[in-house]
Amino acid sequence: MRAAGAASRHPELRIRRPLVRPSADAARMFRLMRGLPRHTVLLGAVLVVLCVARVWLRLQTVKLGYELSSARQMQLRLEHERQELDVEIATLRDPARIADIARHRLGMRDAEKGQVVTLP
Repeated sequence: MRAAGAASRHPELRIRRPLVRPSADAARMFRLMRGLPRHTVLLGAVLVVLCVARVWLRLQTVKLGYELSSARQMQLRLEHERQELDVEIATLRDPARIADIARHRLGMRDAEKGQVVTLP
């Protein structure tokens, strides 16, 4: 009985004013919350684009590295070939070799006196 009497002594608790005051800009807060997913999606899209751009730039760097390496190899090969050709040119222009070919293959002989004419 005591419980019933205690309930009758204390009336039902009612809050006449809210514990937290509602903000005056409830509509503003709603608009901010409504735009939040759009901002999140936009930020996500920007991050994806930046990541793709970074990966693309890295791939381009690697590709250019391979191209540079093959260009250096080609340069070394061409320099070696040029050196070989310089040696071959020097061999072909050797006066002793030319004189030998003139005597044996072409049947030429050294000029005698009076056959050489000096022009002024």
